[in-house]
Amino acid sequence: MEAIQRSYTAEEDYDGVEYWTNPEKCGWLTKQGEYIKTWRRRWFVLKQGKFKYSNVNSPDIKPRGVISVGANCLAVKCAQGIIFNQDFPFQIITNSYDYDTLYFLADSLKEKNEWISSIGRSIIQHSPSLIGNY
Repeated sequence: MEAIQRSYTAEEDYDGVEYWTNPEKCGWLTKQGEYIKTWRRRWFVLKQGKFKYSNVNSPDIKPRGVISVGANCLAVKCAQGIIFNQDFPFQIITNSYDYDTLYFLADSLKEKNEWISSIGRSIIQHSPSLIGNY
């Protein structure tokens, strides 16, 4: 997970993406911490293969992290059978450090399905094998 954490905060990982203009998807999700497994509410923005999150919905605040969806993510799917006692969970499976998995909670079933669909499309669109970077 350290490799993903480093890429979250690296300035070059932004690749000039202007998150605040015409995002593919944005909204509040609750994310499980990587090391301390608590749940924290974060504002997420998905755009051009980057999944940015911060504490607040503001373009003036430095993001808490950026996940490169095409480079680091293998799959996104429902986590209903993995995360118990929580509503509307889903997971992103990454290829860093033995396929670590990131867990999220949406506010509704509709939101969960929209996020899974949007992130899934982004994984496919920005996959290194599809854009010739393999």
